[in-house]
Amino acid sequence: MQQHQLAEGNLPVFVFPTELVFYADEQSSHKQVLTLYNPYEFALKFKVLCTAPNKYTVVDSTGAVKPQCCVDIVIRHRDVRPCHYGVYDKFRLQVSEQSQRKALGRKEVTATLRPSASQEPSSPRAQDEERRIKEQFADSEFFEQTAFQTESRPVAGGPSLLTVLLGLVCMIALMLPTLGEQESTVPVYLHLSVNKKLVAAYVLGLLTMVILRT
Repeated sequence: MQQHQLAEGNLPVFVFPTELVFYADEQSSHKQVLTLYNPYEFALKFKVLCTAPNKYTVVDSTGAVKPQCCVDIVIRHRDVRPCHYGVYDKFRLQVSEQSQRKALGRKEVTATLRPSASQEPSSPRAQDEERRIKEQFADSEFFEQTAFQTESRPVAGGPSLLTVLLGLVCMIALMLPTLGEQESTVPVYLHLSVNKKLVAAYVLGLLTMVILRT
């Protein structure tokens, strides 16, 4: 039976919960956890896809689950604007064997953003409307979430060579004798006026700020 399921690609996938609900007025609910279970005797690879990847950040959207173990997948809602209230998105978890690329099974989880927990739909009519909306997403298009695995900033490349050279020139200018000094071994044409030294000091200050920010 299990071999037939592997061949057909309909291996049961066990995920909890099967629905994610985010509340705009509750900061703590903007972070949800999906738990993927592997009750089988072999390891599984997993991949998380989403119908709206720009709205979510998935930490570790790809990975592996050891036999008879589980793994937590953290999902953060990153766009809690009112225009997204009541919109249903879907996550798809695809699993495969470690040595194969073909998906053995999949499980879909719905996700929705609501303004507040106090506005939960309670009437049968509202629940029927929710069910109808979810059914419309049965054949949704899914996209990979790997581009949003982390929220780290790009590493800065440091100050440019031109900035460093300009800073050295300003420092040398400040070290040169001031125009009018008599006791100096430096040639007279290298003596700078006070105004020129003030300009050099000002430019050096600006360059220092640029270097500290990069």
